[in-house]
Amino acid sequence: MVKFLIIRFSSIGDIVLTTPVIRIIKTQINNSEIHYLTKKENSLILEGNNYIDKLHLYNKDTYNNIIEELIDEQFDFIIDLHKNLRTHKLKSKLKVPDFSFNKLNYKKWLLVNFKINKLPNIHIVDRYLETVSVFDIFNDNKGLDYFIPEKDVLKIDGITQSEKFVAIVIGAKHFTKRMPNEKLIQLINKIEQKIVLLGGKEDVENAKIIQDSVKKEVYNFCGVISLNQSASIIQQSSIVITHDTGLMHIASAFKKIVISIWGNTVPEFGMYPYLPNEKSKIFQVENLKCRPCSKIGFKNCPKKHFKCMEQINIDEISNYIKEIIA
Repeated sequence: MVKFLIIRFSSIGDIVLTTPVIRIIKTQINNSEIHYLTKKENSLILEGNNYIDKLHLYNKDTYNNIIEELIDEQFDFIIDLHKNLRTHKLKSKLKVPDFSFNKLNYKKWLLVNFKINKLPNIHIVDRYLETVSVFDIFNDNKGLDYFIPEKDVLKIDGITQSEKFVAIVIGAKHFTKRMPNEKLIQLINKIEQKIVLLGGKEDVENAKIIQDSVKKEVYNFCGVISLNQSASIIQQSSIVITHDTGLMHIASAFKKIVISIWGNTVPEFGMYPYLPNEKSKIFQVENLKCRPCSKIGFKNCPKKHFKCMEQINIDEISNYIKEIIA
């Protein structure tokens, strides 16, 4: 038995992007046992993953206890896909061979601050896999995994199983990753198919504004269903329109047509949809000198104009949707 501990603390999208590493180690290394360490709040993302033998979950009150638990497991290898000060301290306590992901923070800093792009033209999933290349594994090209427990499969009243509908992820962790309500309203009014809105509790107010302003009925699930139930809706949809969010990566796992809309962040960071449906497409404002203004995002546009989202061409998106639906 070869025991692996894979570490990724957050966030939703980053954890989903580690799933090929989990699957490939489990299926390509004989007698491998996969353990995964993450924050308790992220347990839903991995609880149904058939390739994980044991999940280790912690919060700020139980972190010291989880260290003792991990020491007792006597791992053979640690795969650190988070790589920060906390994982460094953790690895020093476990004292087993480890392989750590190179986050390329300096190169990201160059791109953000000086618009000098020295980043490799490679998806972050493939860089995760490079971290474990010493084990003579190979990319099976099966993409991302997301497993929905049966209890979380959700049916939408008013939409039949055969109907095509568009799921729109209206939120994003940071304001500068998200299209303004006015732009989302314009887009929804131009889409002929039924619309389902997805988002967290932080998106409830915006979802209500959008729902009350559009000229058609929309199905609003923002803030009232779980992450896995949102994933279930995405799995049933025909097209997913999303910002640079965790649900974008879940949509990729289900090989959906992903219409991804990018604001202050850029696909060059390597976190664009991974092996989604071939009709997926990225929409962004090209040649803006201020992009990217951050590798994560801001509460407000640092330049005060928010051109990266205000200048998104809604007609281009709606026409593309009509084309692929036809």
